[in-house]
Amino acid sequence: MKSLQPPALATLLALPSLAAAFYLPGVAPTDYNEGDRVSLNVNRLTPAVVSSTQQIESLISYDYYHEYFHFCKPPGGPQKISESLGSILFGDRILTSPFELKMAKNETCKLLCQEKHDQRSAKFTNTRITQGYNLNWLIDGLPAATLTSQVGDDTLFYSQGFALGGIAGAVGTKDARPFLNNHYDIIVDYHRIPGRTDKPFRVVGVVVQPSSKMQKVSGGTPKTADCGNDTPLYLSENSETEFAYTYSVIWIESPTAWATRWDKYLHVFDPRIHWFSLVNSAIIVIFLTGMVSMVLLKTLRKDIARYNQLDLNEDVQEDSGWKLVHGDVFRPPKNPMLLSIFLGSGAQIFFMTGITILFALLGFLSPSGRGSLATAMIIFYTLLGFVGGYASARVYKSFGGESWKKNILFTPIFIPGVVFGTFFVLNFFLIWKGSSGAVPLWTMVALISIWFVISLPLSFAGSWFGFRAAAIEAPVRTNQIPRQIPEQAMYLKPIPSMLLVGILPFGAIFVELYFIMSSIWFHRVYYMFGFLFVCYGIMIITCSTVTILMIYFLLCSENYHWHWRAFFISGASAFYVLLNAFIYWLSKLSLGGLASNVLYLGYSVLIAFLFFILTGTIGFFSSWFFVKKIYASIKID
Repeated sequence: MKSLQPPALATLLALPSLAAAFYLPGVAPTDYNEGDRVSLNVNRLTPAVVSSTQQIESLISYDYYHEYFHFCKPPGGPQKISESLGSILFGDRILTSPFELKMAKNETCKLLCQEKHDQRSAKFTNTRITQGYNLNWLIDGLPAATLTSQVGDDTLFYSQGFALGGIAGAVGTKDARPFLNNHYDIIVDYHRIPGRTDKPFRVVGVVVQPSSKMQKVSGGTPKTADCGNDTPLYLSENSETEFAYTYSVIWIESPTAWATRWDKYLHVFDPRIHWFSLVNSAIIVIFLTGMVSMVLLKTLRKDIARYNQLDLNEDVQEDSGWKLVHGDVFRPPKNPMLLSIFLGSGAQIFFMTGITILFALLGFLSPSGRGSLATAMIIFYTLLGFVGGYASARVYKSFGGESWKKNILFTPIFIPGVVFGTFFVLNFFLIWKGSSGAVPLWTMVALISIWFVISLPLSFAGSWFGFRAAAIEAPVRTNQIPRQIPEQAMYLKPIPSMLLVGILPFGAIFVELYFIMSSIWFHRVYYMFGFLFVCYGIMIITCSTVTILMIYFLLCSENYHWHWRAFFISGASAFYVLLNAFIYWLSKLSLGGLASNVLYLGYSVLIAFLFFILTGTIGFFSSWFFVKKIYASIKID
């Protein structure tokens, strides 16, 4: 694959790994002396891939201290750990635990607590075990992981989380019985800083090996447990089950430096897939750019030269029809208010996405900062409200719109309102299922406050500047009477043109989209921002070039209704995003219950809608620039 990696591109794509050693203030290492307490915090339980089907069967996460799990609680009850806004929105619920870990001090079969499971709790827990739920712990900020090897490869890497339990017997038969893992071997890698005597230790890796043991607890003070029993612990759904939770701690010195401790978690599943996608997308872009360049440099130049001759004749006009609509091409579109609102929000999403990916690429959004990516997206979108208001106002004024007050008001409310309303409805399903992923009331209040206190005023300010600026003037005059549009070729009709154009921008990002979806639904860390940055650039170029090409053909067919067409044909890539999500739903997920299916489909539609606004905006502004340029280059009598 060396031939596919030019030095400049390889350097760009390597930036995330080069930035692995870069940590912002607030995520500095914690140093320990021998015997110092190391915090072990617990997070929500999340569904994982069921080994028998290789599919996910639920999207509902649960609080670690859910009443039916009966996990051991610390004295005085668990305490909440402060989290970022993005972390809360993505479902993290981090709490303290009763586990006692002391730096470089091994523990063997330490009793945590004794618990009882009644029939109802046993049924609930057994169902979660059957669905393949994982426990998620954090030790010194590192996720507790399972040591895994890639299929067809001996490379070992860390897979976040570890199993709540397992299935004894053949899956799908009457002999299959779920068992609960109630003993944990906690293996902690630590690094000794050379030459330091005070606090020389740092945590650099955590692996948990859970097992199921029907322990016997001996009386006395303190009570002790026997961890030598290998009989699995089955929770009876007909009577109470009494058992003990135990754990052992093994400390292993490691040469891994603290700055690179995340490398084991950030495993690339066959990077050749990313390279193939990148090269494939690059070829598409080169092809499209070549076609557009040919149109611009050859066809258009020839057309413009002939149109500007004094002895124009009918043959010239029949040769290419785009000049014939010069008196109508800048006629305002239908529903200019709605289009300008879409374009303002699209500009806001465009810059938010680009800036977020760039910050992640440069290492500012480290995986050690949980929820930092989502938090950054919210912050950037909020601050870019000025851009959204300005873009919407300039476009609306150029369309000759007069209801400027409505434009100022609806631009920061319409699209965010749709997103927030959908999010609010889907959150009710999480509340109904008792999921830890349900966003708390105060977080909702915080989001609304950010929206109305910061984003709206910034958007209003942008709109004020936009309406004060001069309108974008058309290079030619618009006729009073609209020109009749002739019959259009099949490929220029709305649906065929949308299907033809929409698939190309989607093709530029579909591989990265797959990995992003997997990271969301499979609870994995996505960090391939080098590839994502390049794919985002390729998608922008693809949207622009293919939309310009189609709009050129549309104008040549004497159809001057290009405004909404440019927006829709470029935004049609969202249809393929939604179709891809539907295929993913059928092939990778096996969701049981109404709530999980509604959540998946609801969020998929929401993502596709935002992608529609984003790509539609790219296509429109590219086409607008193109149309202004070509009509400014000809002489009109």
